[in-house]
Amino acid sequence: MSKKISDGLEDVVAAATVLSEVDGQAGRLIIRGHSLDELAGRIAYEDLARLLWTGFFGDLPGDFGPALGAARVQVFEEVSALDTGLLALSPIEAMRALTARLADGDSLDVAFRLMAAPAVFTAAVVRGQAGEAPVRPDPTLSHAADILRMIKGRAPTEAEATALDTYLVTVSDHGLNASTFAARVVASTRAGLASATLAGISALKGPLHGGAPGPIIDMLDGIGAPENARAWIEDALARGDRLMGFGHRVYRVRDPRADALKKAVRRLGDGSNVLPGRLAFAEAVEQAALAILKERKPDRTLDTNVEFYTALLLEALAFPPSAFTCVFAMGRVAGWIAHAREQLAGGRLIRPQSRYIGPLPKVAA
Repeated sequence: MSKKISDGLEDVVAAATVLSEVDGQAGRLIIRGHSLDELAGRIAYEDLARLLWTGFFGDLPGDFGPALGAARVQVFEEVSALDTGLLALSPIEAMRALTARLADGDSLDVAFRLMAAPAVFTAAVVRGQAGEAPVRPDPTLSHAADILRMIKGRAPTEAEATALDTYLVTVSDHGLNASTFAARVVASTRAGLASATLAGISALKGPLHGGAPGPIIDMLDGIGAPENARAWIEDALARGDRLMGFGHRVYRVRDPRADALKKAVRRLGDGSNVLPGRLAFAEAVEQAALAILKERKPDRTLDTNVEFYTALLLEALAFPPSAFTCVFAMGRVAGWIAHAREQLAGGRLIRPQSRYIGPLPKVAA
């Protein structure tokens, strides 16, 4: 009897996890027993990573700050390999190539270096592509503050560091998404945490997963003013373009991460880090898009997802759109490592079956 094929593994439960639950019907995200509202804007990324990693390593330090700061300094030594060939690549490709230079393994030291890698390498690549020298990490700073310092070349404000912390925490883990599943598949082979992390980065690079926030800036810039929103969006849909920032594979209501990041943008303050009127303009575009999607696709629930306000927040923090996916990796890497360790602890080699639908060999008479 042939087994049912689930396209895209829809509704297939492939792992049991203590890490996170995505409730698409209720619009709720739970991370290690805490709702997103309890975490976003309330704890630092280092504390969130410790929460995720608890139980998957031996003795974890009570404060991840010093260990992660030291890891940033260690990883920075690989920046010397950043040559013109790597700088000609997209930031995510250059960051991935530098990460591939790190030693593999399953130890806590390897995990800290991998958590530091997207932050250190992305900052160096962004500055290198702008013709500026990389900034050496400061191990005494928080991870979010040092990321911004390495990008901007100056100490960030407390509000900027808090905003980035909110983002990193918000995207740290999200069930068995494509990049996390890829990381778990590789981890199940006992290949090592670096290999699993590189698989996660590669999956995140795709425009259907982590590559969407950048085009949202292009959309906002293309619309230009609130009164142009309806015509621009209708033209895009008529061309068959995918409207980035709306709809989600799992959520049937509004993505709770969108609200967490919208609050973070608002806290930064209109007219300071956020471009004057940018938030109000984005809200107008969001409402126009939701209205048009409801008119055109009344049988589908297409609400705002995490990417829409990610774009606004990262723009306000002066990250170039080309590096938005790299910043996503800075947050998600703690989740990839936690899932890889969870898979190592109790999971089997992941090996699903396929159904052959090609031609059969001709049998001789």
